[in-house]
Amino acid sequence: MSFTFSPLSEGAIVIEAGTEINAAVQKKIRAIAALLEERPPVWMVEFIPAFTTVAVFYNPLAASYETAKTVLGELLEQLGEAAEAPSRTVEIPVCYGGEFGPDLDFVAEHNGLTPEQVIEIHTSGTYSVSMIGFAPGFPFISGMSEKIAAPRRDTPRLRIPERTVGIAGKQTGVYPIETPGGWQLIGRTPIRLFRPEQAIPSLLRAGDTVVFRRITEADYNAWEEEPNAEDH
Repeated sequence: MSFTFSPLSEGAIVIEAGTEINAAVQKKIRAIAALLEERPPVWMVEFIPAFTTVAVFYNPLAASYETAKTVLGELLEQLGEAAEAPSRTVEIPVCYGGEFGPDLDFVAEHNGLTPEQVIEIHTSGTYSVSMIGFAPGFPFISGMSEKIAAPRRDTPRLRIPERTVGIAGKQTGVYPIETPGGWQLIGRTPIRLFRPEQAIPSLLRAGDTVVFRRITEADYNAWEEEPNAEDH
């Protein structure tokens, strides 16, 4: 495997695994992440995987850029020995449309479909989490059908409720916390994606398989009212 390195700051280096977002590059990124989890250099502070890169942050008093580059290069030669974290399948229940998905009609009209057809297509796919970013626990989810792709809003909303499901371009995702955003909102899930009280606060991780399941508003309300329902 070939990788390129570049400085990000006086305490960070970027490992690039490819220039295109595809399954092969994503697999490399997950393998790098697994290797860094298993065999972290003593000077490493943290690492952040993205679509085609992994940013490694280090203590500049303990290592220089050249040191980090050399050590990481040697570490990546062992990439085949590290076991990639096993993929999980996570089902996300979603109540579509209405106050939970105010842009469902726009997505339908944009694609010449009915809202019901958008929901059917969105729930019929099998998706993959490409990366976690933008906000704590926010999953960028690939694999969505182009039939329901939609552009971001011209004017982002200032507040999007947590757990709202959205579409932007050919990707879908879920806002784990209340935040501004410009994605087209099609529904909401009753389960939390960001759980700061847990050791691993993000429900989803890069490489996870995601399936969306439609639920009614009554189901949504009952789910929220039931203690610990999201852990079932």
